[in-house]
Amino acid sequence: MARINAVNPEQATGKAKDLLDSVKSQMGGVPNIFSTLAQSPVALEAFLNFNTALGQGVLPASLREQIALTVAGKNQCDYCASAHTLLGKGAGINEEELEKNLHGTSDNENTHAVLNFTQKVVDNRGGISDADVDELRNAGYGDGAIIEIIAHIAINTFTNYFNRIAQTEIDFPVVNTNNVAKAA
Repeated sequence: MARINAVNPEQATGKAKDLLDSVKSQMGGVPNIFSTLAQSPVALEAFLNFNTALGQGVLPASLREQIALTVAGKNQCDYCASAHTLLGKGAGINEEELEKNLHGTSDNENTHAVLNFTQKVVDNRGGISDADVDELRNAGYGDGAIIEIIAHIAINTFTNYFNRIAQTEIDFPVVNTNNVAKAA
């Protein structure tokens, strides 16, 4: 049962209604994360703006979903693991790769470098080494891409914590993170 109730999009008013209407027009529906975040329209607006801006960056949609899955696995957020598995499929990632991404690995060397970095950032709360950054650079990621990777880790950490605390009802095919090594 949810700890924080979702706002019914049909009964929303003011800024919450405007934001939820926008989500519905873009996605065809309103996933529970958005209707629950709508309890604080400023938090929902901040999330949507941050997410929209990051979508215009240099990282492809598939890599953004892979980062999100690794963060969800580390933080054991079933809601986000479920949502980003579905979104990852939509970005063209096969199920076997998505399962590996949830565990912070990939058969693709460059993707693996990003997911390894992601795990280290989450596990060490940002306390990484020069060698960790050099690994990304050696995989072809410049400073701008590295900053975007960090931003994706941050926004996904926010949604993981939010959904775990709110106990947001999962409205996607459920992916369980119990068998994933959680963050230290």
